[in-house]
Amino acid sequence: MTESSEQVRSGTALGPRFRTLWAASAASNLGDGVWLVAAPLLAATLTRDPALVAGLAFAQRLPWLLFGLVGGALADRLDRRRAMVSVALARAALVGLLAAAVVFGRASLPLLYAVFFLIATGETLFDTSAAALVPAVVPAGQLPKANARLGGTWTVANQFVGPPLGGVLFSTAAVAPFLVGASGLAVAASLLSRLPGSFAPERNADEERPHLRAEIAEGVRWLWRHRLLRSLSLAMALLNLTLVAQVAIMVLVAEERLGVGPEGYALLVTAYGVGGVAGALVAERVLARVGDARYLRLAIVVETLVPLAIALTADALVVGAVFVGFGLHATVWGAVLASLRQELTPDRLRGRVGSVHLLIEYGTAAPGALLGGALAARFSLAAPFWLGAVVGAALIPFAWSAFSDANVRVARQAVDR
Repeated sequence: MTESSEQVRSGTALGPRFRTLWAASAASNLGDGVWLVAAPLLAATLTRDPALVAGLAFAQRLPWLLFGLVGGALADRLDRRRAMVSVALARAALVGLLAAAVVFGRASLPLLYAVFFLIATGETLFDTSAAALVPAVVPAGQLPKANARLGGTWTVANQFVGPPLGGVLFSTAAVAPFLVGASGLAVAASLLSRLPGSFAPERNADEERPHLRAEIAEGVRWLWRHRLLRSLSLAMALLNLTLVAQVAIMVLVAEERLGVGPEGYALLVTAYGVGGVAGALVAERVLARVGDARYLRLAIVVETLVPLAIALTADALVVGAVFVGFGLHATVWGAVLASLRQELTPDRLRGRVGSVHLLIEYGTAAPGALLGGALAARFSLAAPFWLGAVVGAALIPFAWSAFSDANVRVARQAVDR
């Protein structure tokens, strides 16, 4: 980094540069939350075919499978702040294009598919650059706190405020949520452009740049050879697969097992969000008391007990309480995972290693959803939750060995050498 990382390591406060990044994240997530909920509503005015409407989700996930690793490699080549500004402006323009299409009566499903695909393609660079940029603006000891705040901001802006606001705006004027979404992304670009300094990974001036494919392979190899991060990635792949299987049929669980309607399901989602916000507030204190290694172990236990509790009860209040606790845990665990990955990965590789993690996260979503539906149809609505409990329980011995204090300490000492 042109801006020495030692300058941010020496402090204890998050600082003004993080506040700028935080504000940009809030604006971007609010804009996304507003327009992303309006797009399916717009699609529903164009077709009543569920498969065609669901095609939007497919168009949004496909770029991560096609270009996720490429986005990470580019994040390790470019100035990350400038890359984020460019992508935010492009995304604002694309959402603005949708607004114009609505105004002039030119909205169509192919246009929606194309916009979703292009925006998600840009996100492969934006998201990996954003995660890689955080250690450059935050003291190393404050990474969990910073990541928890970013995670909490995503929950509030993207899940709490944005979707209902987008729905209200769409019912008032179909163009309104797209204008608000484009404005939020433009504000994010403006804020990011004000971050001082250069955020390009350091590289020797006389070093010959390898082919992009070779750089991608280097990032994958580095992650695979890193014992702790490899173990975390493998555990996350399995847990995310079973989690998506559960989430995919949760609306049916709410209606048929818990006996609540759409409003009750919305309250369950809200309960998760409340826990997420609480997690952002307490993450720093929890990790200071428990420690990273012990929380990594505890996380696997939580990931086992949560689906077990849902499988065993048909009480909506109990499930709501479980959702609050799980939301809190998810924010704290997300902060631990992101912080360890940022701390242990060399700056020149952070984009590529981060992209592998995101590829695992998004890559397991589609098969996880199919698995959840198949298990529920073949056995019962509780089956995906039993699967999650069994997989979590099987991972506990692995976690106790892989996520020990000694392993985390050795990994950190290797960074310092």
